[in-house]
Amino acid sequence: MRFETSQHMRLGQQMKLAPRMIQSMEILQMPLDELQERLERELESNPTLEIAEPEPEAVMDGLGRSFSEPGPYTRARVSGERDAKQDAMNAAPARGESLQEQLRHQWSLVDVDERTKRIGNAIIGHLETDGYLRTPVAAVAEKLGPAEVWGAAGVPGEPEVERALQAVQLFLEPAGVAARDVRECLLLQLDALGEGEDRPDPTVVGHAKTLIARHLDDLMKNRLPRVAERTGLSLAEIKSALELMRRLSLAPAKQLVEENVAGIIPDAIVEYDPDADRYIAYLNDARLPNLRINQEYARLARDRAVATRDREFVRTNLANAQWLLDAVNQRRGTLLRVVRAVVERQRDFFDQGPQALRPLPMSEVAEAIGVHVATVSRAVADKHIATPRGVVPLRKFFSGGLSTKATGDGGEGGEEMAWEAIKVALRDVIDAEDKAKPLSDDHLTLELKRRGIEIARRTVAKYRDQLGIPPARLRKTF
Repeated sequence: MRFETSQHMRLGQQMKLAPRMIQSMEILQMPLDELQERLERELESNPTLEIAEPEPEAVMDGLGRSFSEPGPYTRARVSGERDAKQDAMNAAPARGESLQEQLRHQWSLVDVDERTKRIGNAIIGHLETDGYLRTPVAAVAEKLGPAEVWGAAGVPGEPEVERALQAVQLFLEPAGVAARDVRECLLLQLDALGEGEDRPDPTVVGHAKTLIARHLDDLMKNRLPRVAERTGLSLAEIKSALELMRRLSLAPAKQLVEENVAGIIPDAIVEYDPDADRYIAYLNDARLPNLRINQEYARLARDRAVATRDREFVRTNLANAQWLLDAVNQRRGTLLRVVRAVVERQRDFFDQGPQALRPLPMSEVAEAIGVHVATVSRAVADKHIATPRGVVPLRKFFSGGLSTKATGDGGEGGEEMAWEAIKVALRDVIDAEDKAKPLSDDHLTLELKRRGIEIARRTVAKYRDQLGIPPARLRKTF
């Protein structure tokens, strides 16, 4: 075996993205809430950034609406003035309590012995985010050691952990927390239903318990005649029990954390101007901190009396700050142009609703505003716009479609219809069906064809699933 070495020269082209370009793409792709967090982090970490005070003459966006730009360097803060940068950081929302933190607080107020209290805390630690205890009781017991911390009574065994679990289920709210499966969760909630006028008919409660404990699978599959046959209950009695069960939740613990979930913040707003009979679009970025470069740091970077190392530190931060401000302004301009192009091309949606969406490829908008299609893709990613038709994902306006067939006598052919509009038509067909005899996917396909929309059955099934609509057998009412 012989080893040889040699040298070869190879020519080729390789494109590398500069850090500044990468940052611009990242900023462009961020939805408004993420961008706000990013700017607040930069404000905290980069000393050359500061909050700009409102100027008498604001920069206008072309629609009579102002938006900020990195302005000229401003005066340093005078002693005694409020620090806007610190105010912005202090105003950041506090983190909400986790599920375990809230439940442990409840458990600390429950009047049980210390041993049960410690076991209950261990059980709470095993709960998942939806409040279920999917860890077996035996596994919880195994992790309660070491023995010396439990004293003469020894490490709790399964029976003791089971009793503590029952206490956790009884005392913690909302009812259903720490259930081990759906059946137990629903039964715990039935046991906790209100007293007095709020208390449901005990007979109906009894029927609901029977259905949950023994026939939940058939209920989930809408097999009500089979349930009636096996239980001896009438369909009316079963329906009364089902009506009561609709008051229950499959994941009641989510009530404790739902309030901490931020709603969708639209990145842009579209409004109708009746005087001009047109829709206008503007950015919803007033919540963003209005950043600019601190004048004192800019002066330090030019001051030769300052140590070289310190000047380099300031210059690096100044460059990073300017890159960030440029990227934010570039995002503003690109996003606004994309939204305006969408509004212009999807006017029928704003006038008539989702059924009037037309196919709109991103390449068409990219060509219209003079950018690469990848830029449009990043600009619409995870963005929403508030419209007279509600808050809509910006990406919803971009899709393919098909040419529908003309319907009726004398038609001259169909029109372009977007996939989203086809989904709206599908939902309309299902909403109008006889629920005692719901339409199968084959019949839905035929009904859409009668409306001039010709698509395959498998596509109908796919869109039905995407809309969260169950198949015909589960839509049937008795």
